[in-house]
Amino acid sequence: MATAVKITTVGNSAGIVLPKEILAKLHLEKGDQLFITETANGIELTPYDQDFAEQMEAARHVMRKNRDVLRRLAE
Repeated sequence: MATAVKITTVGNSAGIVLPKEILAKLHLEKGDQLFITETANGIELTPYDQDFAEQMEAARHVMRKNRDVLRRLAE
């Protein structure tokens, strides 16, 4: 599915207005963040932050590995 949007002036910058159907599909509201990723097929807009997801996975690994130590520290 392709949705056409127009580029408009926003202050000294340019921007696009996303239709409410697209916002609903992405579970986004005004003020939420979108992340822009360059892919082999072009540009991807997503509410998913790949860097944050990788950091969280590393944190989960540390928490699993050091579960007993973290429990003692929490006491």
